[in-house]
Formats: sequence, C-alpha cells, structure tokens
Amino acid sequence: MSGISTHVLDTSRGKPAADVPVTLARLDESGLVADTFHGVTNDDGRVANLLGATSLAAGDYRISFDLTTYAQQHFTASFYPQVDITFTVGDASQHFHVPLLLSPFGYSTYRGS
Repeated sequence: MSGISTHVLDTSRGKPAADVPVTLARLDESGLVADTFHGVTNDDGRVANLLGATSLAAGDYRISFDLTTYAQQHFTASFYPQVDITFTVGDASQHFHVPLLLSPFGYSTYRGS
C-alpha cells in the first residue's frame, strides 16, 4: 500500500507522543501548498495514513508537527514549538514513513519503513 505515515517518539520519556496534531502539505512546482491533510497521533504516537483516501502522487511534501501543547504537558521547557520536514516522493508506488524522534531541545528524523 502506498501512502504517507508517521510516528512520533518522545526519546526523553521513552514513550510514544500521543495527541500531536500533524499536517501534511503537498507542494506545487513553485513550492506553494497545493493540498493539505490533517491527523493526530494516536496512543502509540502514530498516524497510519495522512492522505486518507487520496492517492499518493510524486512530488514534494511537507509534514508539520505542532508540538506546542505536547511540550507544555510533558517538558519543563522546549525549544521547538513546531517541526517541519520537507521530503520528495519520487516513486508514488512506494510507502513513505516519516518518523520524528523528539526531545525538549532536539529532534531527528529519517525515512522509515
């Protein structure tokens, strides 16, 4: 199944980050937002399919994690109220999993499976 999914892990707590609002934007050729899709991480920190019923298309995408409320609830301080990750889908027949590893003063991401 092709699509875009994500998983947010709070590495400072060793737990999934639940209830994080996530926005996926498909960008047009000039870098402007063409379409947007929304989700919220579940108790396991996951959003299984950000595109819903929309088919994945090749192109550039930006996934944004709104961390404001999560950080207020779980961190004494946080440097990142929002994290944006821009990536390119070359082969729309593949699945793209974009995890976010989060801590109060840093984050990491990679292309998962």
